[in-house]
Amino acid sequence: MDDELVILVDARDQEIGQEAKLVAHRRGDRHRAISVCVTDAEGRMLLQRRAAGKYHSGGLWTNACCTHPRPGESVAGAAERRLREELGVSCPLQFLFRTNYEAPVGVDLIENEIVHVFHGEYSGVVRPNPSEVDDFAWMSREVLLTDIEKRPDCYTYWFNHYVRVFGDAIFDGRRCA
Repeated sequence: MDDELVILVDARDQEIGQEAKLVAHRRGDRHRAISVCVTDAEGRMLLQRRAAGKYHSGGLWTNACCTHPRPGESVAGAAERRLREELGVSCPLQFLFRTNYEAPVGVDLIENEIVHVFHGEYSGVVRPNPSEVDDFAWMSREVLLTDIEKRPDCYTYWFNHYVRVFGDAIFDGRRCA
């Protein structure tokens, strides 16, 4: 991870440089990210529980996947790549919206991201990568919203943000940007 680079961006998501991923998270530098939300034909959302050994937010439930685009990689390419790497899933993805947030995500780590969020529909086999994912589940909107209300600390900060601000878009795959 020490040699992975993130793309530093300004408030308009224009690239202003690159930084080592861990350094950017320690300093809270704003950088570009992607997230993917996947639903099936029944409207259930695919969630993953992040591997306990992840450098931040390990053991928390979240959307299908997230990552940082590599220098020279498109946000759509990063979304497709990471969905395959983390869950063994490949499906057409549609850009939904761009959002930003800043939040502490562990001891001395800060996420300060401009996130490009994508949606896909998939009903096939899920093959999680055990170094990335401890578990996965398909959850209906009702069950998920009830669980997040009762146990918000069991979910990542960013997923709570997506559900709170963009709930319909992430469940219905409706572009809102």
